[in-house]
Amino acid sequence: MANHKSALKRIRQTETRNLRNKYYAKTMRNAIKKLRDTQDKKEAMEMLPKVIAMVDSVAKRNIIHKNKAANLKSGVAKHVNSLA
Repeated sequence: MANHKSALKRIRQTETRNLRNKYYAKTMRNAIKKLRDTQDKKEAMEMLPKVIAMVDSVAKRNIIHKNKAANLKSGVAKHVNSLA
Protein backbone atom coordinates (compact mmCIF):
# COMPACT_ATOMS: atom_id res chain seq x y z
CA MET A 1 0.00 0.00 0.00
CA ALA A 2 1.17 3.52 -0.77
CA ASN A 3 2.66 5.47 2.11
CA HIS A 4 2.95 8.93 0.60
CA LYS A 5 0.23 11.45 -0.08
CA SER A 6 1.46 11.89 -3.63
CA ALA A 7 1.35 8.13 -4.26
CA LEU A 8 -2.24 7.97 -3.01
CA LYS A 9 -3.17 10.84 -5.31
CA ARG A 10 -1.43 9.09 -8.20
CA ILE A 11 -3.52 5.97 -7.57
CA ARG A 12 -6.73 8.03 -7.62
CA GLN A 13 -5.68 9.81 -10.83
CA THR A 14 -4.76 6.53 -12.53
CA GLU A 15 -8.13 4.96 -11.69
CA THR A 16 -9.98 7.99 -13.05
CA ARG A 17 -7.94 8.03 -16.26
CA ASN A 18 -8.35 4.28 -16.76
CA LEU A 19 -12.12 4.61 -16.55
CA ARG A 20 -12.14 7.55 -18.96
CA ASN A 21 -9.84 5.79 -21.43
CA LYS A 22 -11.95 2.63 -21.30
CA TYR A 23 -15.05 4.69 -22.04
CA TYR A 24 -13.50 6.40 -25.09
CA ALA A 25 -12.02 3.14 -26.43
CA LYS A 26 -15.26 1.18 -25.98
CA THR A 27 -17.35 3.95 -27.56
CA MET A 28 -15.00 4.00 -30.55
CA ARG A 29 -15.12 0.20 -30.92
CA ASN A 30 -18.92 0.22 -30.78
CA ALA A 31 -19.10 2.93 -33.45
CA ILE A 32 -16.77 0.95 -35.72
CA LYS A 33 -18.78 -2.23 -35.16
CA LYS A 34 -22.03 -0.41 -35.97
CA LEU A 35 -20.52 1.00 -39.17
CA ARG A 36 -19.18 -2.39 -40.27
CA ASP A 37 -22.61 -3.97 -39.68
CA THR A 38 -24.26 -1.37 -41.89
CA GLN A 39 -25.18 -2.56 -45.39
CA ASP A 40 -26.72 0.73 -46.59
CA LYS A 41 -24.10 2.80 -48.42
CA LYS A 42 -25.83 6.16 -47.83
CA GLU A 43 -26.08 5.57 -44.10
CA ALA A 44 -22.47 4.34 -43.97
CA MET A 45 -21.26 7.44 -45.82
CA GLU A 46 -22.96 9.62 -43.20
CA MET A 47 -21.40 7.66 -40.34
CA LEU A 48 -17.88 7.49 -41.79
CA PRO A 49 -16.68 11.05 -40.94
CA LYS A 50 -17.94 10.73 -37.35
CA VAL A 51 -16.21 7.38 -36.86
CA ILE A 52 -12.96 8.66 -38.37
CA ALA A 53 -13.05 11.71 -36.10
CA MET A 54 -13.66 9.45 -33.10
CA VAL A 55 -10.71 7.21 -34.00
CA ASP A 56 -8.48 10.26 -34.47
CA SER A 57 -9.44 11.72 -31.10
CA VAL A 58 -8.75 8.42 -29.34
CA ALA A 59 -5.35 8.20 -31.04
CA LYS A 60 -4.61 11.81 -30.13
CA ARG A 61 -5.22 10.96 -26.46
CA ASN A 62 -2.75 8.05 -26.80
CA ILE A 63 -5.42 5.50 -25.93
CA ILE A 64 -4.58 3.65 -29.14
CA HIS A 65 -1.45 3.90 -31.27
CA LYS A 66 -1.54 6.21 -34.29
CA ASN A 67 -0.74 3.32 -36.65
CA LYS A 68 -3.63 1.28 -35.24
CA ALA A 69 -5.86 4.29 -35.81
CA ALA A 70 -4.67 4.47 -39.42
CA ASN A 71 -5.38 0.75 -39.91
CA LEU A 72 -8.86 1.07 -38.42
CA LYS A 73 -9.71 4.07 -40.61
CA SER A 74 -8.41 2.28 -43.69
CA GLY A 75 -10.44 -0.84 -42.98
CA VAL A 76 -13.61 1.12 -42.34
CA ALA A 77 -13.14 3.18 -45.54
CA LYS A 78 -12.60 -0.02 -47.56
CA HIS A 79 -15.81 -1.45 -46.14
CA VAL A 80 -17.80 1.66 -47.03
CA ASN A 81 -16.36 1.75 -50.55
CA SER A 82 -17.19 -1.92 -51.09
CA LEU A 83 -20.89 -1.37 -50.38
CA ALA A 84 -23.12 -1.38 -53.45
